[in-house]
Amino acid sequence: MRGEGYRTVPTLAMESPVVLRELTVLANFAEVWLAKEGHDGPIGVNYLEKVQLPTPFAVYGALLAGVDYVLMGAGIPADLPRMISSLALGEPVAYRLSVEGAEAGDDFSVRLDPSDLLGSRAPRLARPRFLAIVASNTLASFLAKDPATRPDGFVVEGETAGGHNAPPRGPLHLDDRGEPVYGLRDRVDLDRMAAIGLPFWLAGGFAEPQRLREAIDSGAAGVQVGSAFALCEESGFLPEYKRAIIDAALSGEVDVFTDPVASPSGYPFKVVRLPGTMSESTVYEDRRRVCDLGFLRSAFKQEDGSVGYRCASEPVTAFVRKGGRREETVGRKCLCNALLAASGYGQVRGTGVEPALVTGGDDIVRVARSLAGATGTWTAADVVAYLLGTDASSPTLM
Repeated sequence: MRGEGYRTVPTLAMESPVVLRELTVLANFAEVWLAKEGHDGPIGVNYLEKVQLPTPFAVYGALLAGVDYVLMGAGIPADLPRMISSLALGEPVAYRLSVEGAEAGDDFSVRLDPSDLLGSRAPRLARPRFLAIVASNTLASFLAKDPATRPDGFVVEGETAGGHNAPPRGPLHLDDRGEPVYGLRDRVDLDRMAAIGLPFWLAGGFAEPQRLREAIDSGAAGVQVGSAFALCEESGFLPEYKRAIIDAALSGEVDVFTDPVASPSGYPFKVVRLPGTMSESTVYEDRRRVCDLGFLRSAFKQEDGSVGYRCASEPVTAFVRKGGRREETVGRKCLCNALLAASGYGQVRGTGVEPALVTGGDDIVRVARSLAGATGTWTAADVVAYLLGTDASSPTLM
């Protein structure tokens, strides 16, 4: 129940307990199964390449529930197409881990045999389509050139999109606000994308009819829209955060900050500055650092050859003891706990409920002014109707 503390489970590792592997499969199965109820539309699930330890079990749970699309960004998702195909056939997989300090010949992988997991011969499952989230032509071309790494399409995400952003290419430079500076090298050549021959969708600032038309005219199959749906009535953000963001956007006072250090992943992360959240320095500094979920930990090779795990957002002394540099911890925020708190599932501790952190794209003002109307709210159907220029009650939206 909300307002009560949640039972903790062990953090994932390269060799996780069986019960934790099963829980990961079950959780992803449940999310996809529930999302597919009551309609016959396609359902997709989005994973981060930086979050590697649960990936085989998470993907398999989604496949068991009949997921239609798997998306992955925040890294180079070269192993996903082959792994998805193998899991759909019920075959064992080994998902390679990125381990700092690993040497040639080291084999650090998370392994899953569906038959062992199920206790019987694994069934053949429908293979979902895989879309790689990319921010450069170079990465898209690299993935597409080999059948083993080739996705079924791409989401081309610009730096204006919410959540994690790809870092700028080349040396990092910050502007007067302390945000990463993106330049010409960070722009994707859409003609080159189209020449790859795979469908692609554009993301980041495309939540308006004109931008959708521009995307289609450029050769894209469509657009990916985030903030407009994140702020709609059906989204999982706490209502008070949605209301505060919409009110601030309508008055032109919303502040979306691309924080270069908030995420322990090392990727820039879009933060909507809201009172009472970790976007405020006092809230961030008052929080006791704890790492009890551990999804964004990094793996490293220890002196004895085994794998250890550390996170720049964990207690500083623990991070340094594991070989991390103290300066890497400055400004790092626990996204694992903070994003759950933004959806109303913050862990309850002796000092209170975990503080939240809210993300959103750069186009929040335009989104709110286009969709809020007289009520100051909107539904998911309203977003689709606005983008397509149709009535929200039209049967084509059902």
